[in-house]
Amino acid sequence: MGNLLYLIAVILVIAWAIGFLGYHAGGLIHILLVIAVVAVLLKVIRGSAE
Repeated sequence: MGNLLYLIAVILVIAWAIGFLGYHAGGLIHILLVIAVVAVLLKVIRGSAE
């Protein structure tokens, strides 16, 4: 499950970068970035707790 969460976070960061540099889609791209950062933080927190 942790690897899946990390993979989703990486995909969201890539989607954010493509959208930010290519399309300037506005607030949606930044929401994706926030979700990706939260997912990575959860992985780090849960990984260090176990």
